[in-house]
Amino acid sequence: MNITLALGGGGVKGNAHIGVIRRLEIEGFKINSVAGTSFGGIVAVFHGLGYTPDEIEQMFIKVDQSQLFGRGANEGPSLLGLAGATRWLESVIGARTFADLNIPCAITAADLKSGSEITLSTGPLLDAILATIALPGIFPARHIGEMELIDGGTLNPVPVAPARLLSPKLPVIAVVLNLPMGFPAESWNIPLPDYIPHTVIERLSRLRYTRALDVFLRSIDLMTRAVNDYRLEADNPDVIIRPVVEDIDILDRVDVREVVRRGEDAVDFMLPELKKLFAWQSRLRRAVGV
Repeated sequence: MNITLALGGGGVKGNAHIGVIRRLEIEGFKINSVAGTSFGGIVAVFHGLGYTPDEIEQMFIKVDQSQLFGRGANEGPSLLGLAGATRWLESVIGARTFADLNIPCAITAADLKSGSEITLSTGPLLDAILATIALPGIFPARHIGEMELIDGGTLNPVPVAPARLLSPKLPVIAVVLNLPMGFPAESWNIPLPDYIPHTVIERLSRLRYTRALDVFLRSIDLMTRAVNDYRLEADNPDVIIRPVVEDIDILDRVDVREVVRRGEDAVDFMLPELKKLFAWQSRLRRAVGV
């Protein structure tokens, strides 16, 4: 049962992708190619490098989530930096490129200079990941050549079309981490350093500019969901898997194991629909006595 995966963005909610991959493989599905955006891009690369879901889960569990978002000396303008995340990725991925992947893989980003969706499938993996996770204004944009790249979810929260191009004859399974339209807008919890006293954080939360930022971020949430719904309708994946992760903020510190389990549960829920995709193959095997 060969498939291609489209792994959507959603910050740390993306740990659910690990559980999705694990459960799919247990059920006999073979992932021939994978496209990802934002956190989905990270998981896509690790899977493409040949790491098992168990290995990816253990690597993510060991990461000190409190150290990921410090600012580096040469980073561009942004609320938070990616110095810690960059160091960790360098230690794991190093100088490897897309040519080192075991299966076809594509990572999406958005180019501020051309106003276009960009699909990255060649060159250094580190550059592609730092581009696809560059949340606009939150993390610094990644410059690759003449491009100024930000989070791929800006234009395409779930990269179904790039996944289909990787394996045109295979069903596309989309893993969606955003809520659909029709639910209250959600803000983002911007992580602050641990040394800032809780009383100071409370005072900051009451400032007019902080409340204005909250309105802006909730508006971004609605726009992202709208783009997500429109793209899914247009690109029409064969099956949508939607882990229950709406209670998790994109920059939360999470229990990785628990979020991974939610991905497994989501596959179990959609298993009848997934198996329908290959029902004709089972009937054919029975007919020919194989």
